[in-house]
Amino acid sequence: MTDTKWLPDLTQYPGPKYQGLVRALRDAIRSGVLPPQAQLPTVRDLAWSLQVTPGTVSRAYQLATQEGLLAATVGRGTFVASAGPRFGPTQPFYNELDPSELTGRIDMRSPRIPDVGQAAAFEAALDAVKPGVAGRWLDYPSQREEQPLREALVGWIRGRVLGPVSADDLAISYGGQSTINMIFQCCLRGDRPLVMIEDLAYAGFRHAARLSRAELIGVEMDEEGIRPDALEAACRRHPPQILCVTTEAQNPTTGRMSEERRQEIARIAALFDFQIIEDDCYSTADSNAPAIRALAPERTWHVGSFSKTISAALRLGYVVCPTGMGKAGRLTVQHSFFGMAKPVSDLCLDLLTSGAAEQLRSAVQVAFADRLEGVVNVLGAYDLAWQAGLPFVWLRLPSGWRASTFARMAEAEGVYVRSADEFALMHGRAPNAVRLALPGNQPRAQIEAACRRLVRLLESPPAELAV
Repeated sequence: MTDTKWLPDLTQYPGPKYQGLVRALRDAIRSGVLPPQAQLPTVRDLAWSLQVTPGTVSRAYQLATQEGLLAATVGRGTFVASAGPRFGPTQPFYNELDPSELTGRIDMRSPRIPDVGQAAAFEAALDAVKPGVAGRWLDYPSQREEQPLREALVGWIRGRVLGPVSADDLAISYGGQSTINMIFQCCLRGDRPLVMIEDLAYAGFRHAARLSRAELIGVEMDEEGIRPDALEAACRRHPPQILCVTTEAQNPTTGRMSEERRQEIARIAALFDFQIIEDDCYSTADSNAPAIRALAPERTWHVGSFSKTISAALRLGYVVCPTGMGKAGRLTVQHSFFGMAKPVSDLCLDLLTSGAAEQLRSAVQVAFADRLEGVVNVLGAYDLAWQAGLPFVWLRLPSGWRASTFARMAEAEGVYVRSADEFALMHGRAPNAVRLALPGNQPRAQIEAACRRLVRLLESPPAELAV
C-alpha cells in the first residue's frame, strides 16, 4: 500500500505525547481509520507533521509494535498488523533449559530452593492429612474451608510489622505472580489503566499489566528503591491506579527502603488516591521496620509466597489485603479459580501447624547464607550489592562492559546470568549491571567456581580482549 497520510490530534490525549500517540494509534486501528496492512508515515515525517521529536514517534511506534498493533519490517517501514492487536502474553515468563543443556554449566538467572529435607516433610504432611481425604477432596474448594489456612498464615507473617491483621484480611492464591494478577483484576478499571513500577523491577509486574491491558510507567530509583520526588512528579502528570514497590528486598538491586521513604510513599499514595502492591516474596522472615501495609492499611496489598522460602512447586501465595478489602480479594480469587486445590491447601496447612514450614524456612535461609558467603568472597572486590538472607546479588560492571555483552560472554563461559535489561521497561534506564541468583540446587564449591569464571571476564573487558 502507499504511505498513509494519517495525522492524529494529540490534544485529545492528555499526558506524555508518546503515550497520546499510542492511544491515537489504538483508536484509529480499532475504528478502521487505519486498516490492516496500512503503511504508517515514517518517524521523521510524522514527527515533522505533529511538531514533536522523532524520539517521541519512535517510542510510540515501538510500544505499539510490542502491543501487536503495528508490525515493523526492516527496509520497508511500519505497517498496521494484518491480524489486528495481539492480546495476552507475548513471551514466556521464563526460559526452561533441558537438564542436558546444563552439563558443565550453572544457571544463575533465577534462585533455586536448596533441598533441606522438603520431601520428607511433604510426605509426613500427606500422611497426616490422609484420614480427612474421604469426602473432602470431591467438592469445590470454599472460602470457609480455607479459614484455618488463613489463620495459620497470620502466624507465619508475625515477624512483619503490618499493623492489625486477621485471617479475614487475607486471600490465598497460586503463588506470588497469581496474587499480583488477582490484585490487578480486583483494582484496575477503564480501557487502559495506568500502573507505576520501579524503573528496574520484577518482570512479573510487566506480564500482569499486559494481561490486564494496563499501561506501565517506570519511576526513577536510587539505592533505597523508588524515589518519592520522581513518584510525585509522575503522579502529577498522570496519576496511577496502582503502584508496585518492593520495600525489604528490591528485585534486582537488593536495596532496602528506609522507614522515612516508606512514609513518603504512603503520603503520596493518599494524596493521589492510588493502591499499593507491596511485594514481599523475597524478604527474610523478620523485619523491624513497618511495612507500607502498616503505614497505609487502607490501600496496601502486601504479597508473599512459599516460593522463595519453602518450595516453588507448592504454588502457595497470599496477600494481606487493605483493611476491609479481604472479602473483595477472596471473591476475585473465587471468580478466577474458585480457590486453592484442597490437596495443596491441606498440605500447606499441616506444614504450618506442625511447625515443619518454620523449620524448612530456617534451613533454607542457612543454606542460602552459606552460598551467598561464597559468592561475596569471590566477587566482593567488585561493586557488589547484597543483603543477608537474599538469594541473589547485584553486580555493577566495571568500565568497558555492557550488561548484555557480559551476559552473553558469561553464557559462553557456562554461566547464565540476568542482564539489567531484563528488569527494565522498553526504553527504560538499564545500568551496566547483572543479577546473579543463587542456585540452591548446586553446592557452594560449584557456585564459587562459576563466580571465578565471571572474575576472569570482569578482568578482561571487550576492549582489552580485542587487543
